Amino acid sequence: MRIAHVAPVIYPVPPKTYGGTERVVADLATAQAKAGHEVTVFAPCDSRLTDVEIVGSYRSASASSDTYGKLTPGFPAELEAEQLADLVTRAAQFDVVHLHGSAHASGVCAALGVPTFRTVHWRADEPDHVRHFKSFPKERVIAISRRQALDVPRANLAGVVHHGIPLDRYAFGGSGTEYLAFLGRMTDQKRPDRAIALARQSGLTLKLAGPVDPGNPTYFDDVVKPHLDAAIQHVGNVTDDQKQGFLSNALALMFPIDWPEPFGLVMIEAMACGTPVIGWDEGSVREIVDDGVTGIIVNSVEEALNRLPEVRDLDPAIIRKTFEQRFSADRMAREITDLYRQFGA
Repeated sequence: MRIAHVAPVIYPVPPKTYGGTERVVADLATAQAKAGHEVTVFAPCDSRLTDVEIVGSYRSASASSDTYGKLTPGFPAELEAEQLADLVTRAAQFDVVHLHGSAHASGVCAALGVPTFRTVHWRADEPDHVRHFKSFPKERVIAISRRQALDVPRANLAGVVHHGIPLDRYAFGGSGTEYLAFLGRMTDQKRPDRAIALARQSGLTLKLAGPVDPGNPTYFDDVVKPHLDAAIQHVGNVTDDQKQGFLSNALALMFPIDWPEPFGLVMIEAMACGTPVIGWDEGSVREIVDDGVTGIIVNSVEEALNRLPEVRDLDPAIIRKTFEQRFSADRMAREITDLYRQFGA
């Protein structure tokens, strides 16, 4: 099958540090190519994929961002225009176009009559997505969780496919150091303040990794920074290589979200290392975490504190095995490609 993926223009594919969407696109495209498909990714030229063709003569918008990750005004829209020009030129060459970023590409694909699928890497209930689904009823949406699928009209929904990552990206096992890990944007949706509260009440060290949210930069200064000391540390962004030690050496990954998270890639990254997840019962968490097997699912800091002894008793080998069975990149690629075929691509 001749497959085109249209990635966002904000970060390279895969990203150097933060950028879950771009990491998923990279893993999906690579796994599809490994399965014998001819795969092209429309993405910034600073992307680093080796097994697929990259189409794009522009650098990612983040290459010109400031300290807080704010983008140069106008850059994303201009880069998306260049990307669309590339897509129009090449669209007829593909059996299917899979969109992951700008909604503008939907209009191009509809006008050209190319079979089109979309993955929404965000919550799907906001007004822009609601209008988009109505405007493009023939565009099939591949939801990334059953929770997200609830917000996708039945006419658009092709199916649900959970994310996956390569089985060899992270190795099993660590030192068992007694600290809690948090990996995500420093923002009120991700609630690092809950992780801080659990660390304080339990007496455990907490390591916070991830960027200051460019859309909410005052949150870090007002909510996180005042608590930083020897026990509560912000280590900034981490690369995939750095994630290995960061996650595998932790007692648990904190995932204390306060929004309808459509997936949460870091949960399966932790599981790949054999590290349990302490997740709040929001969004997709109950689909990803097997309560009492790969982590615990809670509704408050107090409940998490009371259940910490359970976390220590979870078997890292079972956590890793569960990851291998449920969340491989090959499984993700196979299920998505099957949906392409099912809907006529």
